[in-house]
Amino acid sequence: MNSKRNRPQAIIFDLDGTLFQTESLSIPAYHATFAQLRSEGLFSGETPPESLFLNSLGLLLEEIWVRVMPNSSQATRHRANELLLSYQLQFLADGYGAMYPHVTETLEQLHKRGYQLFVASNGLESYVRNVIEHMSCARLFSGLYSAGEFQTASKVDLVGLVLCQHRLASAWMCGDRYSDIEAGQMNDLPTVGCDYGGFAGAEELQGADFIIHAFSDLLHLLEF
Repeated sequence: MNSKRNRPQAIIFDLDGTLFQTESLSIPAYHATFAQLRSEGLFSGETPPESLFLNSLGLLLEEIWVRVMPNSSQATRHRANELLLSYQLQFLADGYGAMYPHVTETLEQLHKRGYQLFVASNGLESYVRNVIEHMSCARLFSGLYSAGEFQTASKVDLVGLVLCQHRLASAWMCGDRYSDIEAGQMNDLPTVGCDYGGFAGAEELQGADFIIHAFSDLLHLLEF
């Protein structure tokens, strides 16, 4: 049997673009953020294209704002961070946001089969925890890890922290961006590229050991 297909002890998931349809929440929050920045005199002109923001997801937030507002000050980017999170949590409470199809059912099945499940996200702690709790699947996870909470410099470091703190002998890394594939590879983990969110180009997933086109496909990969 191919060693990459050995049953893992745990599965580590990215959040946005993998479990959660982030555009359903973050795009309304993104536009509200720029409206508020303009009202505070911190930004002028049209809101940068949504595509610029969505295509930057998976990066650390500081890197996202540098891409979206390259000519703005650090103070403005920090304020944008605050506003985006505030609006995300507000809109989440108002009912915005959705998981991808069959995510909850698939996670339930994985949990029942004895896999330890983790989230490793480059987002802020309160965002990650609120999304998972609001979607009523927090009980299925053994840990929620965010760059915002642990101040990690990369997804590689964050995934390494999950492995270390939980003394995991084996795990798979599952995500939709190059940063997820890199995090798995650099921690010597098999990687699953998620090709259904539509944010990343196919080239970002070229190094993945497996590719899935729907979240439920993960169950078929583990049937061996």
